[in-house]
Amino acid sequence: MKTETETLAGETPGIAYELIVHRLEGSDATAPRVYIQAALHADERPGPAALHYLIPELVRAEAEGRLKGSLTLVPQANPIGAAQHMYSQHMGRFSSGNRVNFNRGFPVPDAQGVRRLDAAFSAVFADRRLKSRLLELADNHPIVLDLHCDDEGVQYLYVPDRLWPGMADLAACLDAEAAVLWHAGSDAAFEEAAFAQMRARAGEGGDLSGLCCTTVELRGQLDVDPMLARKDAEGLYRFLVMRGVIADDGVTAAELKADFVAEPIAHVEMVRAPVGGTILYHVAPGDRVEAGHLLAEVVARPGEPGGAVAVHAPQAGFVLTRRARRFIRMGDDLVKLVAGAPSPSARAGALED
Repeated sequence: MKTETETLAGETPGIAYELIVHRLEGSDATAPRVYIQAALHADERPGPAALHYLIPELVRAEAEGRLKGSLTLVPQANPIGAAQHMYSQHMGRFSSGNRVNFNRGFPVPDAQGVRRLDAAFSAVFADRRLKSRLLELADNHPIVLDLHCDDEGVQYLYVPDRLWPGMADLAACLDAEAAVLWHAGSDAAFEEAAFAQMRARAGEGGDLSGLCCTTVELRGQLDVDPMLARKDAEGLYRFLVMRGVIADDGVTAAELKADFVAEPIAHVEMVRAPVGGTILYHVAPGDRVEAGHLLAEVVARPGEPGGAVAVHAPQAGFVLTRRARRFIRMGDDLVKLVAGAPSPSARAGALED
């Protein structure tokens, strides 16, 4: 494995960031090339934890001549967000310099299929230059995995609907419980931008078989421990074996969970808090509920008659995620509920800011 340290200049004198990139060379030019990054939202740590256990296995496969496809790995894809703390709280989702989500606004091809990237010396904010560089690193890899996590949630994937069910093998290997399928976005998240480039390269009506481009949600922010990290690493390793990236006769295929949920993104109900206050949840991620089921109470006026407002499921569905913090504002998202029918409040683009 070769490790490169790239320097990303900050916006002011004396400030710079380091981006660590690992490259492993496969022995078969026809095998799939793989790009994996983690912690684009810098306060989401299950991805780096999983790569901590996966990388030694990849190095071993490379040393033993079992690595067929080449890999590019960026275990901590956002050194800018990693450095952002306020009063001991890590602020890794949005750039503090311009309030832009680190996973929004990636350059995508225009109507003519031309994508304009910011060069390392462009006179733009560092987060824009970082986004362009990450897309450059991901280019020409038919398998692109962006490792994230939610607040509290099950293991699930965001998948371009044109690649489903072809990516069901990844979901099975990761022991995931759900996939949210999207058709077109408007927020230009990393996954959307990477897939748009894949489509542009394939051309109108081009062959997309074998491609894999996804945001992997590795449960919740606090699901970071050796057992879960090893499990995720093993799942990723198994997937790479199944896709012919690694040769390993000791690894067998996995199957999707019998009750696996795969629904369009328009079927996700973003259940919001009707008032602000303390959250008392009555459901957990992975639960299945019927319409009208009590999801949570929000305690706005503790101890007073009517001081808690009940929140019920707008339709039957699968509880995908819930908030990690237990204090909420009116209008904030309480629960992501995957339903069998479209949500009346569904919007184009990402589910959350």
